[in-house]
Amino acid sequence: MDETQKVVRTAILAVLVILIGFGAYYFLIRTKGEKAPSIERPAAQLPLAPSEKPGVEEEKAPLRLPPVDLNKSDDLLRQLVQELSSDPRLAAWIKGENLIRKFVAAVDAVANGQSPRAQVDFFSPQGKFNVVKRGGKFLIDPQSHDRYNLVSDVFISLNTKSCLRLFRGLKPLFQDAYKELGYPTEDFQDTLIRAIDELLRTPLVEGPIEVEKQVVSYKMVDEELESLNPAQKHFLRMGPENLQVIQTKLREIALAFGIPKEQLPPSRTYFPKSH
Repeated sequence: MDETQKVVRTAILAVLVILIGFGAYYFLIRTKGEKAPSIERPAAQLPLAPSEKPGVEEEKAPLRLPPVDLNKSDDLLRQLVQELSSDPRLAAWIKGENLIRKFVAAVDAVANGQSPRAQVDFFSPQGKFNVVKRGGKFLIDPQSHDRYNLVSDVFISLNTKSCLRLFRGLKPLFQDAYKELGYPTEDFQDTLIRAIDELLRTPLVEGPIEVEKQVVSYKMVDEELESLNPAQKHFLRMGPENLQVIQTKLREIALAFGIPKEQLPPSRTYFPKSH
């Protein structure tokens, strides 16, 4: 197989896995949240390359990928995915259009604390969100979390250094889509880092989460958990095990981008309150 073709296929797989990971958030709850204020971080705190920091190993030369027009990237993605996996679920998740645009828009939504529901209509896990009644209280059914094991398993299997190089190789497409979204001068990589920051601020919940039935969804009884922004609440309901392993991987990716460890949100365990 031609080496360039191998590189392209690997790059496309990485992009699709990230898309799938972000796609999980919407299907955890149906309530549309209001826009949360974006996180403002000084540009100096968002280094763009590990090689710019002392003591960080110099990266290999960036990938040189063949030019791909953003408007024609969907067919290429679907074609390559058919050869990447025999699992029909992977192909089923990408039957939509404008996949790279949706990825960029989903990342931007998460970076601003919003639900990426409008961008992830291609992904639907098996089963549905369930609650159980214990002692007169409705609690999130832990088995609901198992629907997202596949997402976390695939996501944490990615090689971080390779993902970093692949992201930079595909960055022109991301930037084109980001400009279309209304950001003519902003760097999409900064937005991706802000999205990671938002998800790292999601607490790791120990213990059952009590919920109350609303008109079309559920509300968490614990006020602190309910006050989380929509992106964080969706991430939270993937379950503590999935959340923990994904956060570990996200932290690893952020460090690879050159973000100092002390600038990343610390891991936080939270014990929920009930009535």
